[in-house]
Amino acid sequence: MLDLLIIGGPTATGKSELACCLAERVSGEIVSADSMAIYRGMDIGTAKPTECLKRVRHHLIDVAEPGEYFDAKLFERKASEAVEDIRRRGKLPIVCGGTYLYLQALLYGIEETPPPNWKLRKRLYSMAERRGRVHLHRKLSVIDPIYARKIHPNDLRRSVRALEVFLETGRAFSSFHRWDKPKFNYLGVYVSRDWDELSRRIEIRVHRMIEKGLVDEVKRLLDKGFEGFLTSSQAIGYKELVPYLKGEVSLEEAVEEIVKNTKEYAKRQKRWFRRQGWVEINLTNMSIEEACEKLLTLLP
Repeated sequence: MLDLLIIGGPTATGKSELACCLAERVSGEIVSADSMAIYRGMDIGTAKPTECLKRVRHHLIDVAEPGEYFDAKLFERKASEAVEDIRRRGKLPIVCGGTYLYLQALLYGIEETPPPNWKLRKRLYSMAERRGRVHLHRKLSVIDPIYARKIHPNDLRRSVRALEVFLETGRAFSSFHRWDKPKFNYLGVYVSRDWDELSRRIEIRVHRMIEKGLVDEVKRLLDKGFEGFLTSSQAIGYKELVPYLKGEVSLEEAVEEIVKNTKEYAKRQKRWFRRQGWVEINLTNMSIEEACEKLLTLLP
C-alpha cells in the first residue's frame, strides 16, 4: 500500500503542474515541500500555483509570516500530520516541491534539536559579515563534514543553524538526522528537463514574475519590516530586489542576479534529485498530460 507520492525536481521544471494534473485524476491532495511557499505574502516570487489552489486542496502553503521561525523539524511534523490526515480520508497525499532538506526530513525524520539561541546566532551572522559566508562553511566542514557536504557553501542560514546546534549540544548537526530507513512506503518521482530548456524556462519565469508585480510584492514586504528575512540566502527572487529598491543597482542588474541565482539553485537541486534513484520523468519532449498518464501507470 502506497503511503504517499513525492513529485520533486528543480525549480521551473513543471512539477507543480504535474502534481495538480495527477491530484485531479486520482482525487489526491497536495502537500507543498517548498520552504518559501509556506510564507504569506510571498506569492509571485515563489510561483505559488494560483489556479491549482482553486481546484485542488493544498497543505503547508501560507502557514507562516515571513521571518517567523520555521525549520525542517517543524516541516516534518506538520507535513506528517497533513499526510496522515489525507490518508485517513481515503485520499492520496502528493508531496510536491524542490526543497530537498524538507523532503529528507519528512521521509527519514529529524531528532528534536535545541530551540534557537538568538544571541549565539547573532554572533555567528556577525562573523559571516566580517569574514564571509564560506568561512563559516569551512568551520562546519571541520566539525560536521557530512552535513557540510549536503549544503552549499553560500547557504549561510543552514551553516549558522548547524554551527549553533553544535555549540549548544557538542553534537554534529548531521547526528540528529537519520537517512537509512524511510518512515513511509513512498514512490519518488524526479521531474527533469534538459538543461538548455530549463535555463530558458527560468529566464522566462523570472521576467514574468517582474511583469506580474514582483517588485511591488517585495516593497510591501519591506514596508512590513521583513528586510532581514528577505535578504537571507534562501530568499531567491526577493533578496536581489532589495538593493534595487534602495537605489543601489538597476532593475536590469537585479533581474540578472535573480536569473543567475535561480539557475545555480536549480543545478544544486538537479544534483540532489539525481542521486536519489527516483523514477525520472523528463518533460523536455512530453506534455504535462502525457506525463500525468505515464505517472498513473506507476501507481499501484
